[in-house]
Amino acid sequence: MSTSDTSTLIGRGPVLEALKRDDLGIEKVMLKQDVSGAQIGAIRSIADDRGTPVQYVPEARLRHESDGATHQGVVAITAPIRYREVDAMLSDIAPTWDAVQTAQPMLLVVDRVTDPRNFGAMLRSAVAAGTDGVIVPTREMAPLNAAAIKASAGTAPRIPIARTDDLPRVLTQLKERGYFVYGAEGTAETPLWDADWDRPVAVVLGSEGQGLAPEVAEACDELLSIPMRGPAESLNVSVATGLLVFEAARSRT
Repeated sequence: MSTSDTSTLIGRGPVLEALKRDDLGIEKVMLKQDVSGAQIGAIRSIADDRGTPVQYVPEARLRHESDGATHQGVVAITAPIRYREVDAMLSDIAPTWDAVQTAQPMLLVVDRVTDPRNFGAMLRSAVAAGTDGVIVPTREMAPLNAAAIKASAGTAPRIPIARTDDLPRVLTQLKERGYFVYGAEGTAETPLWDADWDRPVAVVLGSEGQGLAPEVAEACDELLSIPMRGPAESLNVSVATGLLVFEAARSRT
């Protein structure tokens, strides 16, 4: 199983969320000397309950560990978040074609998004909308690092994420498993409001500058656009993700 290069969590919210769930294998928590607040108290309490060491360190140590990011007086050293194998993740979500049709899962597929903050924000929207799993490419993809986890507001551990060397092939496999694959494309004729979301779906979002790779777009069942009423040519990829996954989620409420 592959792993990301994540080794730190930065900020009060992400550290508290990870401690509550105990998914990341936090090795230790570092707090700024004399830091205080309700979240700090909760972090101390949960860390104590879990037997996680807490160290009180100078500001300079936290700046170093967070690589200059805003740390709010809290940094945690963690084991890496583990990526899943695609087949294993899909089998856990719904193991057969019939199970897929019954459960109607929703998947997010990300094609070459390179900014960790965008990736983290996409994961936050995916978790909030009830997405069942995320698939990303191995190459030309933002790492699931501390910046991504912070941008996800600590939600990244709440959703399984799988990696693949061949995204078009995986999209074909999704269709064989019973998913309908929608790709987001700014020039597509069909607006997202007119799509049939009442079925198992995989939503594919492309890179910040180039959108979907041609072979990825070709592997989709249908391409959807987000109509623009104002004088903007496009949306940030994380905003587009939120619109698409919440539109898909409407049929699941």
